Amino acid sequence: MFKKNFVWGAATAAYQIEGGAYAADKGLNGWDVGSATKGRIFNGHSGDVGCDHYHRFKEDVALMKEIGLKAYRFSVNWARLLPEGTGKISEDGKRFYLELLEELKKAEIEPWMTLFHWDHPYALYLRGGWLSPESSDWFASYAKICGELFGKYCNHFILINEPQVFLGEGHSAGKHAPFLELPAGEVMRCAHNVLLGCGKAEKILRGLLPDVKIGTAQALWPFLPTSEEDYEFAKRETFACHEDFGSVNYYTDPLLFGHYPEEFALWQGENGFSYPERDMDIIKSKLDFYGVNTYSGDYIEREGDSFRRVTVPPSDPLTDMRWTVHPDSLYYGARYVWDRYRLPVVYTENGVALTEWKDLNGEINDDCRIDFLKRYLRSLHRAAQEAEIDGYFYWSLLDNFEWAEGFSKKFGLIHVDYDTLERTPKKSAGFYKRVIETNGEEIFK
Repeated sequence: MFKKNFVWGAATAAYQIEGGAYAADKGLNGWDVGSATKGRIFNGHSGDVGCDHYHRFKEDVALMKEIGLKAYRFSVNWARLLPEGTGKISEDGKRFYLELLEELKKAEIEPWMTLFHWDHPYALYLRGGWLSPESSDWFASYAKICGELFGKYCNHFILINEPQVFLGEGHSAGKHAPFLELPAGEVMRCAHNVLLGCGKAEKILRGLLPDVKIGTAQALWPFLPTSEEDYEFAKRETFACHEDFGSVNYYTDPLLFGHYPEEFALWQGENGFSYPERDMDIIKSKLDFYGVNTYSGDYIEREGDSFRRVTVPPSDPLTDMRWTVHPDSLYYGARYVWDRYRLPVVYTENGVALTEWKDLNGEINDDCRIDFLKRYLRSLHRAAQEAEIDGYFYWSLLDNFEWAEGFSKKFGLIHVDYDTLERTPKKSAGFYKRVIETNGEEIFK
């Protein structure tokens, strides 16, 4: 089975579940402001109320305990804690997260705290956002406050979630907050400031918390070989420069090796991006685990010196996100990052959105989610025979606000009625409970 002390958890993000957008003295973030603009979010949805976790966190922790979670990955809403992004701490925001951590402690669930999951304070956006040369210091100061306030309860910190997405979708494609379409060179500048912030935060947290465990959570949609003979080819293409912002190594090589991948140098130069070499000494960090978020991948075949994506047959299953169901993405993705970085791998997100609803008995019999979990966890177990795999977090604990898709996509182990906010564990929650209790044996039944 999986290794002893394997971490079985579930994950959420602050803006997607908390609600309480205008509670007490909370500041606005980019999603609070941006979702109000017509046409950006499905059916005009917003996270103003979300799942109302802000008021219902005790109920949610009780459900986590019922499922048997060993760990819970969640994020801090930066503007809830620091309404202006810097400076004065909100006593209400501080109280909320301390009470959540106390509740997790009582339930014997280990907190894994993500510092930044896409909800950048609007006050800092008005001062230049991630383009500002001050932005890395803003983030480092925020990380210091989180370490000082929450380090007593929390030993695992994830610095940043999916820079591939909040930079690519939010600063290049204009589809996520802050809904910008910047030139590539300016997106590179934002990415560099994010990395500087991570490097500074890592060093600050280690100075505050001697036993702290630090990582990042990277979005990985790997290229998959159609045969094991093409393993090295598919791995090379996964880490190659395709002149977009989706690569994991663009953000991880600087943190671990102290330089950008050589494959990206020409692209950077063509877009006028440069930086002082001394920055890399700040960025280079010690990470304790490699967090990776994977939902699927693309099979590819050689085509001369390049490749082509294998066409997905009409009979192959697609999720409600229209993503392919490719369990091998966990096996090959874990091997790729283990080969390159030799850090313990933790799947910080993996899950499936399905079209589902309560039946006439008031139950959600999400058998396809159970099937998805079996397939993907079997793939992860296979990877664990060849790489060091330390944990798995299902995305998501609750049905929630799925960014530009609003509330139209349901990833949760727990159903949320958005009219009444009633929580109902799905059939998959019971299955996942048995997976945790058996340390994975359940996936082979």
